[in-house]
Amino acid sequence: MILFSKRLKELRKKAGFTQKELGAKVGVTKVSICCYENGTRTPTLDTLIDLANALEVELSYLMGVDYFVVAEDDKHCSINVAKDEIELIRELRMHIKLYERLLEDPKRTMEHIEKKIF
Repeated sequence: MILFSKRLKELRKKAGFTQKELGAKVGVTKVSICCYENGTRTPTLDTLIDLANALEVELSYLMGVDYFVVAEDDKHCSINVAKDEIELIRELRMHIKLYERLLEDPKRTMEHIEKKIF
């Protein structure tokens, strides 16, 4: 749920909502929104749906699924990811603790891994 927590906070800020305002929109308290963003509480399915609607995103995106828009004629709307990179991400997601740590602080975690390996 760490990706959910991170996305929730980013989307809330991007939409210009305070925790209190978003909570009021979905019928929960500011404390609940804070706990969702910190990963200490998990919202109900109904609340997840309400959050996605309030933030005007697909529920799947809020939960961590990425969709990339690729347009051959517009480099601003595309992303190139090698098959090896996709496989790396899939493998990382299978190692939950490492994946969560990477999401929390990618630079520091990679520096730590590099020190251990080399």
